Amino acid sequence: MSAHLILIDALNLIRRIYAVQERPFMLTKNSANDELSNNTQQQVLFNTQNACVVALNKIINEHNPTHGLAVFDSQKPCWRYKLYADYKKGRKKMPESLANQLSHIQDAFMAEGIDSLTSDEDEADDLIATLATKMALHGQRVTIISTDKGFLSLLSPNIHVYDYFNRRYLDETHVKSKFNVKSSQLMDLWTLTGDNTNKIPGVAGIGQVTAANLINEYGSLKNILMSDDLKSTIKKKLEESSEQITLTRQLLTLQQDIPLGFNLKDIRITSPSTSAQNNANIIPLIAPTA
Repeated sequence: MSAHLILIDALNLIRRIYAVQERPFMLTKNSANDELSNNTQQQVLFNTQNACVVALNKIINEHNPTHGLAVFDSQKPCWRYKLYADYKKGRKKMPESLANQLSHIQDAFMAEGIDSLTSDEDEADDLIATLATKMALHGQRVTIISTDKGFLSLLSPNIHVYDYFNRRYLDETHVKSKFNVKSSQLMDLWTLTGDNTNKIPGVAGIGQVTAANLINEYGSLKNILMSDDLKSTIKKKLEESSEQITLTRQLLTLQQDIPLGFNLKDIRITSPSTSAQNNANIIPLIAPTA
């Protein structure tokens, strides 16, 4: 039996919904106050949880999956921070009230038949990449629900990325129009340009247009670095950034071999009346079975 797994980038979904629910209250609050009142904050959290459940049911109804998981980031800094201290530097932190609400949102998801996956040390992106590639290798279909461009490098006949908020698949046509390369070349592109969203630097002086033109001309970053006919200015920039290129590649690469502790049958979407299982532990994933 063919499976269709949806992998929800949970914080990508929840934080965007929270921002929408919070905005009307922020616009009307007393300008002398930086914080919402406790009652208002509780209302925002209540509205956020309800809106998240509505979104989850729309996702299920639209994609008709057989299996599903909402995947959350670890609470502790992941390995990328150890490799590069400025990783995600300056990014707005999740409000503490929302962080405290996540377990309740997970319970609400479970009541709708979707379990949650968390880890002590892994980012959701790496967990999702691991699950998606393992499923795809077994010929099963995967739909990643996220607006995070990083997942576009995983696109394949069996792995799809869906933007819930704009109701569209982020496919090869989208990649070509936005980045002017193929999805299989995105890692090379971003290694050259860096990733400003996560504060990962690239090669100084090489922007997206130049990077895409180089990749389209030479086919890959490896070929670019091995070429003996590059413009001297480009060659110099690459030589001066050789260590940065190695670091950037490491930071951008999604892990696809994280040990996971469940069988495919454990994440089959259940009806609300039978949703009683706990969140999965992190131990090795065995071969998928329906």
